[in-house]
Amino acid sequence: MTAPILVTGGTGTLGRKVVRGLLDAGRDVRVLSRSDNAPYDGVEVVVGDLTTGQGVDKAVHGVETVVHCAGSATGDDEKARHLIAAAVPAGVRHVVNISVVGADTLPVVSALDRKMFGYFAGKRGAELIIERSGIPWTNLRATQFHELTFTVAEQLAKLPVVPAPSGFRIQPVDAAAVAERLVELALAAPQGQVEDIAGPRTYTFKEMTKVYLQAIGKRRLTLPMRMPGKAAAAYRAGANLSPGRGTGRTWEDFVAAQVAR
Repeated sequence: MTAPILVTGGTGTLGRKVVRGLLDAGRDVRVLSRSDNAPYDGVEVVVGDLTTGQGVDKAVHGVETVVHCAGSATGDDEKARHLIAAAVPAGVRHVVNISVVGADTLPVVSALDRKMFGYFAGKRGAELIIERSGIPWTNLRATQFHELTFTVAEQLAKLPVVPAPSGFRIQPVDAAAVAERLVELALAAPQGQVEDIAGPRTYTFKEMTKVYLQAIGKRRLTLPMRMPGKAAAAYRAGANLSPGRGTGRTWEDFVAAQVAR
């Protein structure tokens, strides 16, 4: 009998797609979730919380491969610490981690940087914990998901004037393309750091919001804002981008599909 593959964050935007891809590949899947209300059949769910470490021992028991998709705005390093603390004695042989482009290059050093870009620091902390664990690993860095970018645009469109960090560019990627790549990596041998995955086009912040506003038939004034700090300067220099590695649907196609629904 083949050991199940554990997917952390298996009920989230990315995790659901990873679970479905693994099931389609004929693999048994286990999900670590804070709730036992899994959105699919044929999947074992272990209730636990990576923030506290509760239930993680049970989730990794008998597992050889973990696809670590659990993430949030803060605390991803702590989640990785709890995962590894359980995975090492359980004999896990491969951890596939999803991170973010810029995690290793964005200098999050000051209190201001941490407030604005702490997510990148948390992702880098998680990478290092996994790399130093002694467990063979694979790390994939992705740019911002279309889904998150859409939520940001949706919220900004409610304002009479849209603030736009000047010089900021984004390269949003379809979560479905990221999930497909993670499934490939989970079914292969550990590869260490692999090439980034990113969307097919780069947009300024103003262009990104304009695409959404045009799709919903609205107009808004844009207020350019220059963000301070070393991390913001690195962001303006493109530390969050991965030129030449585009894949998946464009932002325009994703927005059109979302609005049509």
